[in-house]
Amino acid sequence: MHGRLKVKTTAEQQEAKRKEREEKLSKYQAATGRLFEKRKNAEHDGEALDLTGRILAHNSDFLTMWNYRKEIFQAFHKDKSSDEMQQLYQDELSFLETCLKSNPKSYSVWEHRCWVMDCMPQPNWQRELLLCGKFLEYDERNFHCWDYRRFVVRRANIPPQEELKFSTDKISSNFSNYSSWHYRSKLLPLVHPDMEQPQGVEETALLQEHELAQNAFFTDPNDQSAWFYHRWLLGRAERDQSIRCLHVCRPLNRLVATFSKHLKASAATLNVVKDGEVITGRWHTPRGTDTFEQVLIFEFPEHSLTPDRDQHIHVTLDTEAGLVGRECVLGAGHPEVFSRDITESQELFRSELSVAKSSVLQQELESCQQLHELEPDNKWAILSVVLLMRAIDPITYQEQTLQYVDKLTSLDSYRRNYYSDLSSRFLIENTVMQSEEGTNKLDLSGKGLTCVRHLDHMTLVVQLDLSNNRLTTLDIPVYMLQCLKLLLADNNNIESIAGLTNMPLLGRVSLRNNRIAKAQALAPLASCTNVSVLDLEGNPVCSTEGFKSDIVSVLQQIKVLDGSKI
Repeated sequence: MHGRLKVKTTAEQQEAKRKEREEKLSKYQAATGRLFEKRKNAEHDGEALDLTGRILAHNSDFLTMWNYRKEIFQAFHKDKSSDEMQQLYQDELSFLETCLKSNPKSYSVWEHRCWVMDCMPQPNWQRELLLCGKFLEYDERNFHCWDYRRFVVRRANIPPQEELKFSTDKISSNFSNYSSWHYRSKLLPLVHPDMEQPQGVEETALLQEHELAQNAFFTDPNDQSAWFYHRWLLGRAERDQSIRCLHVCRPLNRLVATFSKHLKASAATLNVVKDGEVITGRWHTPRGTDTFEQVLIFEFPEHSLTPDRDQHIHVTLDTEAGLVGRECVLGAGHPEVFSRDITESQELFRSELSVAKSSVLQQELESCQQLHELEPDNKWAILSVVLLMRAIDPITYQEQTLQYVDKLTSLDSYRRNYYSDLSSRFLIENTVMQSEEGTNKLDLSGKGLTCVRHLDHMTLVVQLDLSNNRLTTLDIPVYMLQCLKLLLADNNNIESIAGLTNMPLLGRVSLRNNRIAKAQALAPLASCTNVSVLDLEGNPVCSTEGFKSDIVSVLQQIKVLDGSKI
């Protein structure tokens, strides 16, 4: 142990300790066996209460014993008066305090204390608040105690203003108290609500909180607690559920809908109306699974989409905020129609950015840049500068943010993959935002991408170019791109394409100069039955004997392989 001298023991001392441990274990097992037998026989008496107490005093995480103890107390309620039960519960609270002194982070003990307080005829909630205060003085990061305090506050109807003051006191004594910062984030929307933004904070209070966070990270720039709270203050506003876009395809007799949030087809209330008439059909995910997805497919009844006239289609979804919908018109003689949100490019990803006023963001950027000048190697200051620049103007600050991310990679090399993916995300967002309105082609080639994000914003893309990047896998939900017809992913390091499944419009896939080593790695494409052209030149699989026959055995729909007809 730290700071303790190792004392040599003789063989006799070791043997004596071994016998002592065996004797304790024997008694423990005997008592446990006796209790299991008593519980089996539904014996709820004083002996059982005493025996469980002895066991739990040595092992307070023995959940079965706590449950048996609850059963004993419930049985006592039938025969004992309210005053007697009050005293029994009072003794139980004292016993629990003894257990907490030896194991202050025991889930079972804190949970049992909640149960006791709820069952107690006359609970003293103020005493419990004082108890929480003492335990948090001993260990201010004991999240078990913080959870229990929130339980007590709810039961005792303590005003959130008082708890906000409590969190202020805790933070003032130690800026590194992450639990206090977190608790504060739950209290502020209650004490200072923003009438215009659900779960938001009123602007004056928000500015004061920014000042508090700045004091903390200027005092100790390397402590992450205040930085995380600062990021919460900047906010990540969440848009309401909506139908982001629709694609109706007459040849496939189906409709594809993309939603702003994940939902489950079997649990959602979705309706499709065609020419004023509700259509009965089947909703499912691209993979046919009953899971939460952002892309769902509706199969029209056979011969529903007749080609000789315009057809008005309206899709609605019942949400907690009310009914949302989107409509489109499939013109006579047209094979398909697209319907999407008309969104300002700067607002496309705004749902993930700050709801704070622009002036607040600018002030925060200046403060973080000032701290960066004082602490040039502080990663938290640099990361905050990056996120603030993205929130204010991602296009204007693109080069600067990428330079800052490169610096983060050199400063924090253990997280270099995270920073590489962060750069990839930023580049994809900017490319999508700068795409021409209404275009169905997306060029992400030559950007050094290590990952592909925001596929939910690409569901209407027909041609996607991922060539000349640093991608190692396509084990991502590419199947969300249900309109995709051409995929170019040449000159990467791709070894797996597990996400390329169930895309009925996909006709050509180019994977030249990657690292696909076996024909079986291409098996996911078998579910894309329209793929007839495949380019694999420059992959290790091409060097294996008889690779073309292997490819054909896996992908029987292929008609052209590496430019040659099969």
